[in-house]
Amino acid sequence: MNARLARRAAGVVLALLWAAPLAAQDYPRGPLRMVIPWPPGGVTDTVARAMSAALSESFGRPVTPENRPGAAGTVGVAVVAKAAPDGLSLMMTDVPSLAISATLYRTLPYDTLRDLEPVALPARSPLVLVTHPKFGVTTVAQLIERVRAQPGKVSFASSGPGSITHLAAERFMQDTGSRMLHVPYKGGGPATVAVVGAESDIYFSCISAAVPHVKAGRLVNLGITSGKRSALFPETPVVNETIPGFDMGCNTGFFTTGGTPAPIVDRIHAEVMKAVAQPRIRELLAANLADPAPYTRAEFRAHVAEEVRSWGAIVRAANLKVE
Repeated sequence: MNARLARRAAGVVLALLWAAPLAAQDYPRGPLRMVIPWPPGGVTDTVARAMSAALSESFGRPVTPENRPGAAGTVGVAVVAKAAPDGLSLMMTDVPSLAISATLYRTLPYDTLRDLEPVALPARSPLVLVTHPKFGVTTVAQLIERVRAQPGKVSFASSGPGSITHLAAERFMQDTGSRMLHVPYKGGGPATVAVVGAESDIYFSCISAAVPHVKAGRLVNLGITSGKRSALFPETPVVNETIPGFDMGCNTGFFTTGGTPAPIVDRIHAEVMKAVAQPRIRELLAANLADPAPYTRAEFRAHVAEEVRSWGAIVRAANLKVE
């Protein structure tokens, strides 16, 4: 390399070294949007809107919520995946749905791990395995015994094909060597109503949707899918006490566009973690039976990659595909 090219290369390197801290210092240079790839009204939407308000204050720029539902969340995810990598396009979505779609769909307009940058995990809550009182089962062990004795007879509700509530039951069958009948519904609300009304036998429900019915005696809580027992239901065992390693939840993650400069992502991560420490956000999370994960960016990135791997294995084993 001649002296002129060497000087030019050195100049480029220096420019990049200076640009990184400047990018973080000047960020954000314009208004931000918070893409929510689900319809209004759900837990993810509620938390995302509260986070948008908190971040608007900390950034001194408006962070506008933008619902972009469709195709199990992939429509909204594509919006952020294809955006400019400037940190102005943010997204909150549940990590399991994001991970499931990576394998479930034959083609996606984005690469889940390359085109999205995991930032933080502001809200995590477990699923609960519920049934109706008439079913006559009160423990996970009893359920396994019933399902194995009546292959294909016990029905499980889901909020739709390919949803976490569907894939949790698929994993249950894979882990226990059993077979059940899938009855999909158009959303978590109808699925919950179906089990309350004994139209379907069991349901892996997000905990916030099931709690009122469990407390009223309309549903029986067989187990919780977290790593430890819940303070809300201290007498209810976790599923992995019967099925080792059965640990999953309705975890809502915070993302931005892949390729966004690391100093900008670091700044977003710091502001998100400040926001979830605010009393009003903590109260909102507690009201939805969720709590923030104290993950670093690297830890959350590893968590997302593991979710893609583990849910992908379940999708492939169940031979599920969406064109």
